[in-house]
Amino acid sequence: MAQFLVAIQHPDNYDPSTEGAGMIQDIHKLNQEMDAAGARVFAGGLSAPNHAKSLRKQPDGKVMITDGPYLETKEHIGGFWILEAADMNDALKWASKAVIACRTPVEVREFLRVRPD
Repeated sequence: MAQFLVAIQHPDNYDPSTEGAGMIQDIHKLNQEMDAAGARVFAGGLSAPNHAKSLRKQPDGKVMITDGPYLETKEHIGGFWILEAADMNDALKWASKAVIACRTPVEVREFLRVRPD
C-alpha cells in the first residue's frame, strides 16, 4: 500500500479556540474510523507557524537557524494524517471526510518511495 499525507490547511491568522466540541468530536470519530479500517499510520496537530524554526545551509557550510516558517504564506499546515491507502482515489475518500470533520481545506500528497543505494 502507498502512504499519503493529508495536510490540514489553516489561514495564517487561525484561532484554535474556534474549534468547538462538535468539530473535535467529528475529528475523533474520523480517527476511529481510520483506525478501524487500518488506514491511519499517524496523525498530529502542529503549533502555530510563529513558533517554527527554519534552518538553511550557508555558503560557508554552517547552518543558520531563524524564527518563523521557511516561507511566508497566507495559509499553513495546522495538522496532518499519514494514511495507508490503495491509491490516490482511496486517499481522496479519506481526505473528503477530513474536509468535513475539520471544516477547512486539506491537501493530499503521496509519499515518494526512496530506495537505498
